[in-house]
Parts: sequence; structure tokens; C-alpha cells
Amino acid sequence: MKSTGIVRRVDELGRVVLPIELRRTLDIEIRNPLEIYVEGDMVILKKYEPACIFCGEAKEVVDFKGKIICSSCARELAAEAPEKKLRKFDG
Repeated sequence: MKSTGIVRRVDELGRVVLPIELRRTLDIEIRNPLEIYVEGDMVILKKYEPACIFCGEAKEVVDFKGKIICSSCARELAAEAPEKKLRKFDG
């Protein structure tokens, strides 16, 4: 892990400001979502990239009825759909 030498304080609402130089370097725009990870005693921020719910791929994804699916899994689902018969589940 690379240190930037930048120190910021957490404000009374728990916020930390990311310096503009860092945001420019990492291409983080206003309102971009960030993922928060914890590893030991470290808090890690990562630019959020939506990924396929089936395979985890983050490239060529689309939102389908609120779920993120990659083009490869979408094609696979489309190919299997006519072959599968719908089953009625008794609750």
C-alpha cells in the first residue's frame, strides 16, 4: 500500500474530505459511489464498479429489473430460458 502523506480529520458527522489531487488522480467525481472495506485496522475506500450478480464480471454490464447482469450471463440465460419449464412452487 502506498502512503500519500496526506492526513485529514474526521468531522463531527463522521466525514472525511478526499483532497482534489487524489480525486483527480483516481477519477473520482462528485456523487460517485465508493465501496468501503475493512481489513484489520484499515479502512479502504474503492471506487464502486457494478458487477454481474452471477459471475462478478464488471465489464459490459446492464441493469435488468434492478439487478446487474453481464452480457455473457444474459446470453446464457436467454439460451436456457426456452429449454426450462416453469415450475409452480408450493409455499
